[in-house]
Amino acid sequence: MAKRVYNPSEVLAKKYEPLPWDGAWKEAFGCPAMNEKWFITGASASGKSSFVMQLAKKLCEYGKVLYVSYEEGIGQSFQERLARYEMEDVKKNFFILPEESYEELHERLSKQRAPKFIIIDSFQYAGWTYPQAMRLIERFPSRCFIFISQEDKGAPIGKSAVRLRYAAGVKVRVSGFKAYCQGRYTGEAGTYYPVWEEGILRISNGLK
Repeated sequence: MAKRVYNPSEVLAKKYEPLPWDGAWKEAFGCPAMNEKWFITGASASGKSSFVMQLAKKLCEYGKVLYVSYEEGIGQSFQERLARYEMEDVKKNFFILPEESYEELHERLSKQRAPKFIIIDSFQYAGWTYPQAMRLIERFPSRCFIFISQEDKGAPIGKSAVRLRYAAGVKVRVSGFKAYCQGRYTGEAGTYYPVWEEGILRISNGLK
């Protein structure tokens, strides 16, 4: 069946629900749609995991968040981040899943009152292909999928991850405890979300 075509008036008349945040979040990432696709990458020890937890807490203001912790599980370091960012404050909207198969996650998201935001950490540990990720996104168009990616030499690891990054509307790279938006909602050049102010200051002063 041929796909429908739209005229400009029809496209302009479409309604989207943007994230209603402000401050540092809006400055760095604009106001992407609630159901936009995110792709977050960064080198080890860059502040990526801390940024993801801060993002998860912020998104809890707008709906349920499911954090699928494929890579780290619920080990000590994950527990420490929960404590550092006081995630108990949002426990009514924040849920952690150490592992789940693709099929099981699909079934979970098919249920009523399923989470609005789904964080996949990491895409490599999930073991999905690009077509699998896109099928999940297309099956649940009202959900926001946030994919965390490992990287090597500044690039996502694996062809599927590279393709998924291109498909994402919000592309974030965390470096030196700064989260830069490289997607379709970028603000002014050079703006970033400060993940850890002290860490940024230490790096700027040449300290470790």
